[in-house]
Amino acid sequence: MAHKFTLALSREITDDELTKLRQAGSGEATASTTTLPTNPDVTVGQLDFDVEGESLSGAIDAALAAIKTIPDLGVPGLSVPAQPTGASDGGAVGEESPAAELASGGQR
Repeated sequence: MAHKFTLALSREITDDELTKLRQAGSGEATASTTTLPTNPDVTVGQLDFDVEGESLSGAIDAALAAIKTIPDLGVPGLSVPAQPTGASDGGAVGEESPAAELASGGQR
């Protein structure tokens, strides 16, 4: 099943960093730039994902783990559009994954 989500990054990334992220498990994410909603003068990167996998939380967890491999790169935002009908998170009820923590306002 395909899962779509976007991670807002704490800064712009280089082509080399994007390559490292893909090698670390973020898959074929599409990189682009945007501005912070709270400060349009600050340009940051974002990664758009459209990945196949068992669960949305597993795909997000893999992307977050890949981002941890790049020094001084953080994820201040996560955007998850409505998923197709029948999409399953795949996690146990009450299970706190890194994706669930981020989605609920926790910081990484």
